[in-house]
Amino acid sequence: MTSVNDPQPAKPKTLNRPVRRFVKRRGKKLMRWAAKFQSKQSIVPDTPFIDNSHFPFLTEFEDKWETMRDEVQEILKNREDIPGFEEVSPDQYRLAKARQWKTFVLYGFGQQLPKNCSKAPVTTEVLSRVPHVQTAWFSILAPGYHIPAHTGVTKGIVRAHLGLIIPKDREKCRIRVQDQIMAWETGKVFAFDDTYEHEVWNDTDEERVILLFDFDRPMRWRGRMLNNLMLWLMKFTAFYQEPKKNLADFEDRFEAAARRADANLEKLSD
Repeated sequence: MTSVNDPQPAKPKTLNRPVRRFVKRRGKKLMRWAAKFQSKQSIVPDTPFIDNSHFPFLTEFEDKWETMRDEVQEILKNREDIPGFEEVSPDQYRLAKARQWKTFVLYGFGQQLPKNCSKAPVTTEVLSRVPHVQTAWFSILAPGYHIPAHTGVTKGIVRAHLGLIIPKDREKCRIRVQDQIMAWETGKVFAFDDTYEHEVWNDTDEERVILLFDFDRPMRWRGRMLNNLMLWLMKFTAFYQEPKKNLADFEDRFEAAARRADANLEKLSD
């Protein structure tokens, strides 16, 4: 188990580059200004948790959650080849340590990862009907792990969580968003604004698996234009480029590992 009191991991050297530090500082200031404008432009409430009634398409996730759970259970047969979040995005080194928070990514920055998506066809199909889905992954949290308090990048998106494999003592597996706490439940989805401070605890001896996905916040046209511009600009930064390259590498590695596992099973059955 990983304790909240564990020492902070070393900062990856790539994050210390002067240009990257400059872009990150400027970017944070820009995002803070944009958040105020996006809040005023939002069509849905600017609250930590946002009621599902504002997003009718979430119903299909609850209707098909068992199939999605079955798909991720197949993926988890090769769990050692699923990367830790910090391996995909070095910027997350304070939140994800020692591969205790793993991510099997289906969508990254609005683009499907086709090889990964082929492992979860029903999940991918349902995600394709989410208006302007930006990111989506199976989020796999190790027993006893705590994700420290942090805030998201932009108020231009809404985040949703669908419970797939939840510890039996689910009240001990929970997320705090601002001053509100929610425990995951199998087959249930909820939406929230991750620009509010949030943190996660899995105070159980079981693994927690959810489907996490982000989609564009419903906003008036000026808010949508600003959000599209900011997402486009982000694609020129290391915050986007580095994970994009890493995702492609890990996608190929997982595909190769799955093929080896299938080949070994065939040999055993001969």
